[in-house]
Amino acid sequence: MNIWFEETHTDGYRVHWRIKETLWYEKTPFQELRVVDMVDFGRALILDDALQTTERDEFIYHEMITHVAMYAHPNPQRVLIIGGGDGGTLREVLKHPEVQHVDMVEIDKRVVEVCKEFLPTIASAFDDPRAHLFFEDGVEYVRKAADRYDVILVDSSDPTGPAVELFGAEFYRNCRAILNQDGIMVAHAESPNFFRDYFKKVWSNMKATFPIHNMYVTVVPTYISDFWSFAIGALSIDPRTGRGDKRQLDGLKYYTEEIHRAAFVLPPYVQRILEEE
Repeated sequence: MNIWFEETHTDGYRVHWRIKETLWYEKTPFQELRVVDMVDFGRALILDDALQTTERDEFIYHEMITHVAMYAHPNPQRVLIIGGGDGGTLREVLKHPEVQHVDMVEIDKRVVEVCKEFLPTIASAFDDPRAHLFFEDGVEYVRKAADRYDVILVDSSDPTGPAVELFGAEFYRNCRAILNQDGIMVAHAESPNFFRDYFKKVWSNMKATFPIHNMYVTVVPTYISDFWSFAIGALSIDPRTGRGDKRQLDGLKYYTEEIHRAAFVLPPYVQRILEEE
């Protein structure tokens, strides 16, 4: 069979992946959800025709959105994840022995349920007793939250549909309000080449909200074949260097202390985009 999934990024750029079959499709109350089996990347989660994660390369994104902040913080006991319905970020957070409590807020319950069934290697940590799931709007949760956190990770989908407000300035301010004094926040900032406006918007929000703010990058093969960026904000900790006194976790496939430091070294053209703002 010659079946291809097409993802349109801009009016002039599309990406195609050949798939073996569609394993699941439904329209949830929030979005179109499907799981496909890809020829090169294994099973993949697709939301509203945008590829979210694949079995083959998911570890790069999930390790980089998670461990940079978790290794920068001296004692991350309480963590909040906004989004992350596939479970990969939760899995990585719970690898840290210091973690005592994780709240995860995902707006679409069906994403979690379907990923547990079809992507069990990614959605492998939901039964951990330290994990507490809330199926509600992350924007509203942060606005009303009474608890405080050491680390907040915003693992949202692209800025369309239910994720749009997660890219707003008010959301960032509300996140800061529920961080402890040494708290750190991370949010993915899209591609600096293909989604420059959102890249700059996330950077602007982080810069306006946190006294310490940086951008770091990685490359995820199925994410537009370009740099994928993360904005990080902190109240008192410089996140650019990992905590050397922390032992490297077993089983990591991408993150190392050296990669942690190198990820903050931005190519000059990316740095110029930030300076334009």
